Amino acid sequence: MTEEWVNKLFFGDNLYILREHVPDESVDLIYLDPPFKSNATYNVLFKEKSGEQSTAQITAFEDTWHWGIESESAYSEVVTAGPKSLSDLMQSFRAFLGQNDMMAYLTMMAIRMLELHRVLKPTGSIFLHCDTTASHYLRILMDAVFRVENFRNEIIWRRTGSNKGFKRFGPIHQTILFYAKSKDSFFVNPTGPYTKDYIKEYFVEEDERGRYRPVLLTGPGIRTGDSGKPWRGYNPTDSGRHWQPASYLYRKYKDMTGDDLANYSLLERLDKLDEIGMIHFGPRAQVPQYKYYLLDALGVPYQDIWAYQPGTQGSVYEQSDIGIDQDVKWLTTKDKERLGYQTQKPEGVLERIIKACSKKGDIVLDPFCGCGTTVAVAERFHRRWIGIDLTHLAISLMVSRLKDTFGPELSPYKIIGVPKDLSGAKALAEENRYQFEWWALHLVEARPAQDKKKGADTGIDGYIYFFDDKSGKAKKIIVQVKSGKVQVSQIRDLKGVIDREKAVIGAFITLNPPTKPMNTEAVSAGFYEPDLLPGNKYPRIQILTIEELLDGKKLEYPQLQKGTFQKAQRKAKEKEDKGQTSFIDK
Repeated sequence: MTEEWVNKLFFGDNLYILREHVPDESVDLIYLDPPFKSNATYNVLFKEKSGEQSTAQITAFEDTWHWGIESESAYSEVVTAGPKSLSDLMQSFRAFLGQNDMMAYLTMMAIRMLELHRVLKPTGSIFLHCDTTASHYLRILMDAVFRVENFRNEIIWRRTGSNKGFKRFGPIHQTILFYAKSKDSFFVNPTGPYTKDYIKEYFVEEDERGRYRPVLLTGPGIRTGDSGKPWRGYNPTDSGRHWQPASYLYRKYKDMTGDDLANYSLLERLDKLDEIGMIHFGPRAQVPQYKYYLLDALGVPYQDIWAYQPGTQGSVYEQSDIGIDQDVKWLTTKDKERLGYQTQKPEGVLERIIKACSKKGDIVLDPFCGCGTTVAVAERFHRRWIGIDLTHLAISLMVSRLKDTFGPELSPYKIIGVPKDLSGAKALAEENRYQFEWWALHLVEARPAQDKKKGADTGIDGYIYFFDDKSGKAKKIIVQVKSGKVQVSQIRDLKGVIDREKAVIGAFITLNPPTKPMNTEAVSAGFYEPDLLPGNKYPRIQILTIEELLDGKKLEYPQLQKGTFQKAQRKAKEKEDKGQTSFIDK
């Protein structure tokens, strides 16, 4: 990594990108949410507003997770070149599972997990998000790669409100496996807000400074030095304990006096704390405790169950509109954060992870980036980031999300792996014409209309929605993309598709230059003139070459408001990194 860092979005296979572009021990934190769902298409990106599955299913992983030559090659590499623990495990997996989709999935994950281990710093951590389909296998796999002693948590995340189970309890959770790279991993526990009941139960005392909670001044175990001596009539040794003032008291004393409590002997420290009114003598045999003020309280440290509790709005202290764990609430179509990406996770989940295991300026990596939640949260909290995805649609969605969310505050970043010139576009078209099509649609900010592996050609490769009046009804642009030979009949066909679909404009994007008859036919289609924008005319059929688009030419249509991608909420970056506090004071 160079000193002059620029954030990066990579298009392509994350295995290749990790090997070619990410150096050893250069990443501070990894989060991944790899696609795997039994009896379903992988990486389904969108659902329509009606809730029905969209025809825009991007099946980039469909072949990857079926057993074939690629799986066999990866398996051979892991077994022969990987660490012995992983080699033995993968052979056991194959003996048990055979050569099926699950084995292909675990093989592809194993070879990538080795690369993720390589790029992670010794102080780094990795979080793998998965469901019950493969979580038990993935945990053993991570044990083999990251070692059992570096396992930290199996975090349970409530992913939905309810779910009907057939002959079982409703499955409503997913698992996040948390591993460290080593014993030197960085970790601080961010905190959540107290509930009103918690305040009522624990912050039971009050003085001129406000409400406070009495907390033990002692720790478990007997000591023979000053920490084991009696003070103010109380001998901690009698209870098998010793004096152990919390770090909170050192900070509080310095704030109140300007003096350093560490300059004094242990029993003198207790005297000093008593002098400033920080000692509470309770009714239980006058056991000395210290005062932990609500004013200073930073909240409840998060545990390993992250579960939004519906119906708890009004129960959180001083935040009456917030429910318990609402920051990690699953996303519904009603949530403004929702972008239409089927597997999108709430930003609160990533916020907890990023705050717990990274610092400002650290590098966060997501090798299965999807709609970009990880990079968006990393950006908001001043982390550097690397995002990788195998589909141009995901890259396009991330670009729109970052732009909408941060505007001029967005840090510099570059997209790597996409064509930058005509020769690159031709190479992509020869390699994979479907990815070429999705990339070309991105150039005009259009949304793919269908999965090219399924169904008949409807004459629609993509579409753009926009608004140019006050009716609230979106107007539609039909987009066709061609990477081969083009001819005038295709323009005539596009005119028919526009009429059939009741679209107002048709865009014809071509890798090769159009013929003169094609341009003539396009002109004959006339113009679209919005009622509220008299005098503004837009060609009803527009032919744009890839070369023109790369040179900056734009599709012409009213852009008062676009509706192709759901607009992300505008959010300011955090001015300072709050919430990184030690567990010791709680």
